[in-house]
Amino acid sequence: MKIGFNDISRRSLLTLAAAGILSIGVARPSFAADDIVIGASLPLSGVLAGFGSYLKWGYNHAVDEVNAAGGIEIKGAKRKVRLEIRDDKSDPNVVASNTDTLISRDHAVAILASPTPPLVAAGGLVAERNRIPFITGAAPLESFKAVRKWRYGWDVFFWEPDLAASPFHLINDLALATNKKVAILHDNGPDGQQVGGVAWPAMAKQFQFEVVRNSAFPMDSTQFTSVIADAKASNADIMLVMSSTPQAVAIRKQLAAAGYTPKVLVMERGGEPQQFSEALGPLANGTLVGAYWNPSYPYPGSFELTKAFETETGQTWSQHISASYAVAKIMLDAIARAGSTDSEAINDEIAKTEATYVVGPVKFDESHTSKLPIAQSQWQDGQVQIVWPQAQASAKILFPVPAGN
Repeated sequence: MKIGFNDISRRSLLTLAAAGILSIGVARPSFAADDIVIGASLPLSGVLAGFGSYLKWGYNHAVDEVNAAGGIEIKGAKRKVRLEIRDDKSDPNVVASNTDTLISRDHAVAILASPTPPLVAAGGLVAERNRIPFITGAAPLESFKAVRKWRYGWDVFFWEPDLAASPFHLINDLALATNKKVAILHDNGPDGQQVGGVAWPAMAKQFQFEVVRNSAFPMDSTQFTSVIADAKASNADIMLVMSSTPQAVAIRKQLAAAGYTPKVLVMERGGEPQQFSEALGPLANGTLVGAYWNPSYPYPGSFELTKAFETETGQTWSQHISASYAVAKIMLDAIARAGSTDSEAINDEIAKTEATYVVGPVKFDESHTSKLPIAQSQWQDGQVQIVWPQAQASAKILFPVPAGN
């Protein structure tokens, strides 16, 4: 069965727009010429719009809090912060163009990044060339470090080997009965190649699981019947998927159409946004996805952040509101400590960051990264529940994955 991205994206974007997350025309405070400008290029349309909407809210929420307190003191005077956001349409070339415009025309003193490695790299390289500090909370650490040795770029996120190991830890720690046969489906983007092509096979071998299929596909694929047929024929109890959200929805529907439901189904990246669950209904139940945050975590402001998001938008929270809010706060705190809009002064203060934010403790290492611990979450009746590690679990795991309707 063919699933068109337009059907999925139109439904998701209309829902988000109705909730006000994607509304560019929302009234915001008036600003003055001496405001502190921070720029952000975000995917408010295109295949990553679901992620972009969460980042937009998190960035805005942090800036709104600072402005509500009077702004940031620079040389003895309080100045408001203006967040300039441009839609990059999920296109790295547009990210680069937007970032250049934000710096050269809007005079942004700092950049808050777009999500996913290709978009982060595109904007980050422009910021680096212009010696403007930028920070991301949506790029796996190895992919970020692989771009270059950063001087002005900073990353708060998870480490790919931790993500890759987590499904195997979960299966072993929870003593789930499987035949230990693994089928991997991944796109050919940076995440897909790193996690699906390298890290998952390595971890499977380390944990003594057998990879019986490993299939790569283009990032614009919509048909997966042949790779699903191969996986079904291999009798794999475990399927690991790395893809976009439209592809994850298509794969799950095509699995059902083929009458194949693995006992363990992990759908990284694409299975995370609320739009995945909305598009699938009961078919989303049992799907696992890596998690670095949950409102139940004992970090300052976790519950309040979730409540604010759901009250303002009418939407279910995503962990991306935490990372985007946290990195915006890190940037704003650095500007406040610097007491200056000088890029070098701000960058120096980011390097000194050592504090606990809504995502947990943050301290940057020599590679300009700060690692967040990984858990495994699972879709259960439209809600995201932590199911591993057991000490952090908010619900028992659904096992085996329900066949759905």
